[in-house]
This record gives sequence, C-alpha cells and structure tokens, in this order.
Amino acid sequence: MNMPHTFFDNPAMLAPPSVYREELPGGGFVLHATEVLGGVTRCIGDWLEHWARLTPNALFLAERDESGQWVRLTYGETRRRIGRIAQGLLDLGIGPDQTVVCLSDNSLDHALLMFATMHIGRPFTSVSSAYSRVAKDHAKIGAILAQLPAGVLYASDGAVYGAAIRACVLGCPVVLSHNTCEVAGAHSFAEIARTQESPAVMEAFARITPRTHAKYLLTSGSTGKPKVVVNTHRMLCANQQQMRQSWRFLRDEKPVVVSWLPWSHTFGTNHNMNLVLCNGGSLYIDEGRPVPGLMEKSVRNLREIQPTLYFNVPRGFDTLVSFLEEDETFARDFLARIRGIFFAAAALPKVTWDRMERCARAVKGDDVWFTSAWGSTETAPVLTNVSWKLDGPGCIGLPVAGSSIKFLPNGDKLEMRVKGPQVFTEYLGNPEQTEAAFDRDGYYRIGDAGLLMDEARPEQGIRFDGRVAEDFKLTTGTWVSVGMLRLRVIDALAPHVQDAVITGHDRDEIGLLVFPSAAAKGLSRAQWVDHVMGGLMKLRSTGGGSSQCPARALVMDEPLSLDAGEITDKGYVNQRGVLTRRAALVEMLHASPKSELVILLD
Repeated sequence: MNMPHTFFDNPAMLAPPSVYREELPGGGFVLHATEVLGGVTRCIGDWLEHWARLTPNALFLAERDESGQWVRLTYGETRRRIGRIAQGLLDLGIGPDQTVVCLSDNSLDHALLMFATMHIGRPFTSVSSAYSRVAKDHAKIGAILAQLPAGVLYASDGAVYGAAIRACVLGCPVVLSHNTCEVAGAHSFAEIARTQESPAVMEAFARITPRTHAKYLLTSGSTGKPKVVVNTHRMLCANQQQMRQSWRFLRDEKPVVVSWLPWSHTFGTNHNMNLVLCNGGSLYIDEGRPVPGLMEKSVRNLREIQPTLYFNVPRGFDTLVSFLEEDETFARDFLARIRGIFFAAAALPKVTWDRMERCARAVKGDDVWFTSAWGSTETAPVLTNVSWKLDGPGCIGLPVAGSSIKFLPNGDKLEMRVKGPQVFTEYLGNPEQTEAAFDRDGYYRIGDAGLLMDEARPEQGIRFDGRVAEDFKLTTGTWVSVGMLRLRVIDALAPHVQDAVITGHDRDEIGLLVFPSAAAKGLSRAQWVDHVMGGLMKLRSTGGGSSQCPARALVMDEPLSLDAGEITDKGYVNQRGVLTRRAALVEMLHASPKSELVILLD
C-alpha cells in the first residue's frame, strides 16, 4: 500500500535535492545543478500582462493609508495604472538609456512607478532612503546619483526629501507624490498617473529583450564603495523560474506575503516582489520595521493578513520571536497559514531558530518549515535554495537549476565562485571592476566561502562559511573565521546580546565589541561581567583554540548606527564599517594595561 506523501517528500511540492560533483585539480571541485532550467519569460512585464488578463480581480498590492485602512490594487487595476504612468514617463522625455531613480521607501506609488518604468524598457533604480532621508550629509547620495544616467528622479514627499534633491542638481525632471512645492519645477505624481496611455507604451514594451536593463541596484558597500549592478530582464526572470522549479508548490499556491524589506535591496525587490508577481500572489506592504516602536505595526499586519510565506533577515526574526513568545494568540494567527519561513542576508543564530521552533510546536504541535537561500545583488539574487526540511541553521541549500558553484582552496577555506543565467554581466560604467569580478572560466567571484554539510553526500547541501575578506589572522598566524565565530558568540551570550563584532586582526587574541539586546536592559556592570565571562568560558570549553575563543570583550553603550553605515538597510552588521568608526574603542579593547571597562577572560 502506498503511503500518502508529506509536504517534504512530495516531489510535486518540493524538488528533491540533487547535484553533480565535478572534481578539479588542486583539491577544488564544482557542484552542478542536475535539473535543467525550463522556459524563461522574456521580461518582467509579461508576468503582469498575464495575470491582468487571467485574474484581473485578484489582489496584487496593498498598503495602509493614514487612517490605517488598506488600499488595495488588483492585477487589472495595477496594469491600467502602470500604463498611464508609463505614458507619463515617455511624455517627460525619458530616453531608452536613462533610468528612473527613486529615493523613497516602499509604497504603492513606488511599486507602480517601478513597474511602469520597466514596462517601457527603461531601468529602475531604488536607492536606500538612508542616503537622503536619514543622512545629514548629502555627499553620499550625490556621489551615487553621479554614477547614474538619471532621466527622472522620484521621491514620495518633497518636505522629507527636498533637501537631498536640491543638494544634487541633476538637470532631469523631478516627480513627487506629496509637497511638490518644496522642489522648484517638480511634477506631481498624481498628474502623471492621470495621463492617458497611448500605443507608444506597448510599442516600447514590444521592444524589450531579455538583455534589456531592468534595474540598477547598488551593492551595500559593506566591502567598499557601492557599485551599480546591472540587472537584466533575463537575470530576474530566470531566477524566478529557478525558484518555481525548486519550490514547486508555487505553481498551484499563490503566495500571500507581508513584507517590510526595502526595495533598494535585491532581497526585498527581486526575490520577494518578483516571487509574488511571477506567481500571481498578493503583497502587503508592511510599514513596520524590526525595531522598538515599529515592530508593533508589523505584528498588527501579520496578525490580520496571516501570510503563507514569511521572509525576513535574522535581526528581524530576533525581534519577532519575542512577540510570539509573549502573545500566544498572535503566534496562532501568524502561523495559521504559514507554508514556510525564510531567512536570508545573514546566517540565523541557533538560539533564534530554537525559540521560533518552540513557538511553532506550542501552537501548531509541529515544527515550522525553515528555509533559506544564498546569493547577492549580482545574482538576482538566488544561487542556492533549500527545498527540504532542515535540522538547524547553517545550510544554504544547493545550486538552483542551470547553476554551478566552484569551490577553490583559499587559505584554510573553500572560496565559492558561481555561474548561471541569473548572474550579472557588468557593473554600470565600470569595465575594470567588471573584469575583476570574474575568473578566466567566467565564474563570478562572490567573495563567500562554503563547505559541504557532508563530504560523502553533497546532496545534503552547502554550509555557509563566512566572507573570505572578513577573515583575518592573529599574530600567531592562526586564521579567524569571523562569520562562524560571530554566530557562536551570539548563541553563547544569549539572550542579552543582539550582535557582536569580532576584533583581533594582527593581534595576539580575539576581542569582541558586544551590542546588548532588549533583554539586557537594566543589567548592572557586575551582572554583565558574570554573563560575558560565563559565555566566553562556554566557548572555551568547546575547544577550537585561540581562533575560536575570544579572550576579551567591551560592551557598547551606543547601538549600531544605520546612519553611520554600521548596519545596512537589510539588517546585517557592516563589520568593516563598525571597526573603522569605533577604531578608538578597538584600541581600548586590546590595550595593555587593560581598561577597567574591558571584560577579560583570564
């Protein structure tokens, strides 16, 4: 008698893990996806045209207005609006090689402008609002805009973004949704959205090819000056086809997503937004954030909408799990329809994973499906994906259809290099950086390290092993794996530590800059010393020598600063940025004689 399939072993729901290993001279190897990539859509707009015809009354996008009510757009209405906006852009004179640049956070106007831009074959650029809304100095946004062939500049509110716009004289039309009077000569978004669509829109649409530039996205700048990554329609459409072949349930289950993740980053826009559009799902724009005072808004939205898929960064899960633990009703509402919970952008600490699983078992009586992936702005973004049940964090999956990953010895690690149809081909206007990004076999040097979960069974997946550039040597010549050690530190110091930055480059021992969590509020100095000492002793007891055990720590009074570049808008720590900005504290941490503020493990 045949037993019925569960979700995890049903090949109609999830692709069975499979990979081919090719050995290379010198100890390296290549993992090739065994599944062939299926047919790839010509362009992003084809998805919108398809669903506008097939399910015109189905909900596509929604956001709350000032009164707290949801403003909803169906696929049919979205198509009508983007046609009018696209015509308005053509009337403004935007050329085929120019981009529409958006300075604002996620919103319906932002989404409509993005799709309208791509519908006429022009690239869209969303720049993190931190550069123009939060930052006091507009030099960074000025330098970014100088790299872009801007044909139109958009912001949601002239009162909020006007100073940045006035500081960056571009000579292109400016479009604002609110307070147009704050910028001389600015156009009203509402007026442009009332333009009547002409045949010119679909004529431009017909000229789009898979190689047409769809978006310009900026790298986070965590390893240097941000670069402008060209995302073609081929890259974005191929990546969603790869996702559909990995998560096969998407063919029949339209995703419902509630997301705050910024569209200036590939996770929020290319992964989440495109996954919803490609599969005819619904996206609710979450005005909340995983920070005190704003997380409550996210909780309200998640409770009401009950998403089927949930995407976040580890820092977001750390905040969410506290609400789940404190409110069983919210936990039941949030998990009611969840098919999967996805984390990316950084590794999830084991302590957070365990807390989420305990919540799920308490209200559902079963584990929740945690899944993850790996990629970058240059890869549209998914290179690997998880299509099976994981036992814990660390695994980033296997190469998606049509992709290959090369593993090469680099120091004491295996550097990963990647190839596939979703991988970019150029940095805008920068042939030198483009050439340096690829090896002679055409593999992109992504800068990350990895290893197999099981050497004898590569189908068990790949374990992320940190960034090659972040690792450093102690004066003993011992390599320190920063990414992996950071996770061990957070687990050892839970629940009082939200994050930690590893120090010790060219020094005798490893140090820590410790950033307290909300649970640490009110701890005395003596309690901090006891807690940190206990955690460091725990790490020492697990072995690993000087490369795995920090010997000293300094608890930070000032939290990580987004404005200062210490944390990116997708929620992970910029290790280099923190070490540069807090260089004096690093010197204090490692000074001899020891400062009384330093916690030292004897």
